[in-house]
Amino acid sequence: MTPIPTGITLIVGADPSTVIDVVEHALHPQQSANSPKAVEAERGERLRRISPARTLEFGEHRLTYLPDGFVQLIPRAWFPETGDGDWQRHAEHLDRDGCLTASVGSLLVEFKGRALLIDTGYGPRRTAPADSYPFLGAEEGGRLPESLTVHGLAPEAVDTIAFTHLHEDHVGGAFAPAETGSGLLFGSARFVTSATEWRGWHGAPSAAAARHLQKHAIGAADGQEIFPGVTAWNTPGHTLGHTSYIITSGGRRLVVIGDALHSAVQVERPRWRVLVDSARDISVDSRLKILRELSAPDTLGFGGHFADVLFGRVVTDGSQRRWEALDVAR
Repeated sequence: MTPIPTGITLIVGADPSTVIDVVEHALHPQQSANSPKAVEAERGERLRRISPARTLEFGEHRLTYLPDGFVQLIPRAWFPETGDGDWQRHAEHLDRDGCLTASVGSLLVEFKGRALLIDTGYGPRRTAPADSYPFLGAEEGGRLPESLTVHGLAPEAVDTIAFTHLHEDHVGGAFAPAETGSGLLFGSARFVTSATEWRGWHGAPSAAAARHLQKHAIGAADGQEIFPGVTAWNTPGHTLGHTSYIITSGGRRLVVIGDALHSAVQVERPRWRVLVDSARDISVDSRLKILRELSAPDTLGFGGHFADVLFGRVVTDGSQRRWEALDVAR
């Protein structure tokens, strides 16, 4: 058996035949890692694989993606107005099962000894494609506590958890139980999303979570600073209360996109409507608004489901926009 190289994480979905291709290049090097062909091959692989933990030093802030799991999106079902020709033109985004790979996890924002988590992943979960929704393939979660440990951060050090919205792949890890204190893993944190989003949600999974939310749930207004350098930005459509976040530090900005866009392909095709969006036309308007913002100078983006190209920028080639991934350290 060929050993897996040190430092490479292999994630296996519920179907043993579905393996996210994280190690292929490491196991079978065929060319110099710096050659143009190798660089292009790596770019292609990143569009189809789950992201490992990656850290971006951003002015006075440190931003780290912490993996929780993944989900496969079935492209023709997720974007019901698309056809086979669309996916032939964008085949570089599809994994070996013909699905879009969506990373699921949390963005850790550290600033002067404080810690914010934006979204928290699924929590413990493993669902085979046959048992999932018809627009999803395999789903898996539950790695966020391990990711925090590897990063060296205790859950009680997190003082704020902000949600882009309250779907299960964004809130599942937030309400993990604990045996002491409040009964929650993140018992020291306040929980933030828009007031509209809170009003439409009745999903507290436990009595301990409900008690905590009664005291520590905050409805953020558009433009409100919810953590030093981090402001809420209303981007409705996926849900009516969906919120993106803008991080400003060192003369630059980074837009935390949330589920206004689920895949880097939407940077090129923002008018493709999404099956699961609550208000599909409003979603298109929000995507276009976000892309205009991302096209501004000194502005980066974080697409939480963007496979292994989570951190990036929008580049315009003539009249066409595209997502350019940053080379962010693991």
